[in-house]
Amino acid sequence: MKLRDKVLVVDDEPHIRRLILAALERAGYAAIEAGTGREALERLRAERPDVVLLDLGLPDRDGLELVPLVKREGDTTLIVVSARDATDEKVAALDLGADDYLTKPFDTDELLARVRVALRNRTTRGGAAAALAVGDVTIDLLSHTITKAGREVHLTPKEYAVLAQLAKFPGRVITHNQIMAQVWPNEHEHHVEYLRVLVRSLRQKLETDPQRPQIISNELGIGYRLRLVEGA
Repeated sequence: MKLRDKVLVVDDEPHIRRLILAALERAGYAAIEAGTGREALERLRAERPDVVLLDLGLPDRDGLELVPLVKREGDTTLIVVSARDATDEKVAALDLGADDYLTKPFDTDELLARVRVALRNRTTRGGAAAALAVGDVTIDLLSHTITKAGREVHLTPKEYAVLAQLAKFPGRVITHNQIMAQVWPNEHEHHVEYLRVLVRSLRQKLETDPQRPQIISNELGIGYRLRLVEGA
């Protein structure tokens, strides 16, 4: 972590802001705050934070409206932190450009872990790493090779396309719609069952126990996430 990565906390509840700000400061981040959507955009433009933690229930506008506005302001990672736990709300936020979604109430250790992953992805966003190791699986996006315990794993083009989309954003949930738009770009209608079949096949090839996946995790009704081991 570079010295004092900057995190903007946007929440209309002062006690929630204080809780998050204290956790961030203890972890070594420079934390700033906003209580409304208008203030959030002002702080965003003035401070240029590395990460924005955004509540959706703001007093002056719906937080979902802010998601594309925040993403257009520059290279800022956006994590929604909201009490709204409906699947369609999460999908909408992620499809609008949010990088992650954490539901209240939350554990501060989990929140800090999401921030660390967000910053790691932000650091490598300019280009894919030469190789990404997840357990005993290595994903090399430059050479298009996948190995498990040192042995090459042969994937179909569609399987590789799904895995590559997840590997470009390790630790981040990618929605069904986002994956399918990349894997089937010319299809007018996307059928999530096709994607589920590909993920099942990938798990058979990559997971030690496909029934208890440790590499590709399912975010029910939302999408998939390539898991990362903390500290890796």
